[in-house]
Amino acid sequence: MKHPYPIMVNLAGRQCLVIGGGPIAERKVLSLLEAGALVTVVSQTFTAVLAEMGQSSQVVLHRQTFHPSMMTGDLVMPYTLVVAATNDDEVNAQVYELANKHGKLVNVVDQPELSSYIQPSVVRRGKLVIAVSTGGASPSAARKIARELDSGYGEEYAAYLDFLSEVRHLVQSKVADKQARQRMFKEMLEWDVLAKIRAGTFESWKDKLYMAIEKELWPTGEAGQPDTDRPSWSTFKDFGQQV
Repeated sequence: MKHPYPIMVNLAGRQCLVIGGGPIAERKVLSLLEAGALVTVVSQTFTAVLAEMGQSSQVVLHRQTFHPSMMTGDLVMPYTLVVAATNDDEVNAQVYELANKHGKLVNVVDQPELSSYIQPSVVRRGKLVIAVSTGGASPSAARKIARELDSGYGEEYAAYLDFLSEVRHLVQSKVADKQARQRMFKEMLEWDVLAKIRAGTFESWKDKLYMAIEKELWPTGEAGQPDTDRPSWSTFKDFGQQV
């Protein structure tokens, strides 16, 4: 595989097909469900978890062996991506050939040469997603690096990214001047917000910051209006220095 093109795909409400019902297929299904996908699973047998999800209608289960006719014509059209997670190399190769023929994204577990995409090892902290891939060279190395990242990025990063998202939208609604906004965003990245989250002082500090942004007379960027020096930048900077 050449250097893969990294993207973040929105699978919410999109149909995906998983061939296989073992532990690996289960992990693939869980990750797809986490992304909001609508998942169909085809296998003669299923793990207890998959069977329970089928009973609760979280996924659609087809208890049968795979047959190429399942991926011909209109039958394959609804699926955005296909995963082959069986222990039968011949079946996996068939799934790849058929999915590839119909222009579908397909992943054959542990066989990057039969995959149009590779699922990386992932560290999630709310809106923060860190993906690690070795291009199929060593999935074990990718998992090892992901574990190292996992220990370095704690749960506080979820709150931190939520904060950056909230304050970005608030500033955009209050500050019309683009240069002023960019200056604010750049300065906020220098604030040690993570320390406040860890210390338990974050919420009260955040409320004061939001109140200050709401009350400030910000520049509009329009002719005759206050320029970018009008806001009290020293007051704004003080928020980043508060413990």
